[in-house]
Amino acid sequence: MESIADFYKYHALGNDYLVIDPQKARIDLLPEAIRLICHRNFGIGSDGILYGPIFANSRISLRIFNPDGSEAEKSGNGVRIFARYLVDAGYVHTGRFELMTNGGPVGVEVLDEKASLIRVDMGAVTFQSDRIPVTGAVREVVDEPLELDGNRYRVTCLSIGNPHCVIPVDTISPELAKKFGPLVENHPMFPNRINMQLSQVLNRNTIRIEIWERGAGYTLASGSSSCAAASAAFRLGMVDRHVRVHMPGGAIEIDIRGDGHIHMTGPVEGIAQGAFSHDMRVHISAFEKQDN
Repeated sequence: MESIADFYKYHALGNDYLVIDPQKARIDLLPEAIRLICHRNFGIGSDGILYGPIFANSRISLRIFNPDGSEAEKSGNGVRIFARYLVDAGYVHTGRFELMTNGGPVGVEVLDEKASLIRVDMGAVTFQSDRIPVTGAVREVVDEPLELDGNRYRVTCLSIGNPHCVIPVDTISPELAKKFGPLVENHPMFPNRINMQLSQVLNRNTIRIEIWERGAGYTLASGSSSCAAASAAFRLGMVDRHVRVHMPGGAIEIDIRGDGHIHMTGPVEGIAQGAFSHDMRVHISAFEKQDN
């Protein structure tokens, strides 16, 4: 994936993103354009758009957009995919570097020559309600009750640069995630909406999760969700510091370091690169004219 294109598509365990490089593709990413590009019938289809690299103050930044047109603070899979793109496109030539996201800096370590396996330092988590955010008195949101569909569940909420609500359950399923996901994402407790994970602990080093992402919906895999679910289980005393997180798309390794930082290791694969058709460009131009 080295030639110039309008978009570069990758996936991380089935969580697929489009990289749109402002150095190569001149496009105004208005919410309407994002929704069209990400649409799986009328557009290219993806779980989001990674816009970058953006160069400022000797740093490489990226912006992360959800399929509904909203902007995300951070994405673990998105960061790994973007790091792979930077290697493929020749922007970086070192095994370690840092990226800036709206959710804070992340350290990246490329673990093989093809950049197909990448470790990311996602930073430290916080359970503080005002930093997630969660409504009510300022507190740590750990093992609190939340009523969903007439039943009471125990939830732990946290931020790792983006917000998460983890719900431990005995049995998980895609159907349950799709049922509870919209209820949790848009619950009045969460003024900025929230990502949800249903978490099933299998043993001290293994959990399974099902994921509903804010602004994206049901998702096969998520790096930040894996970090959040492992961190919540560790805080509740259910797992040790090294956790393998299984998702429908595959597994990610999470290490909870003594300094509080969460390290995530997982694969990335390329899918395609391409150009927008004339028809697509006409639609995007129409959105730009409406905005002006």
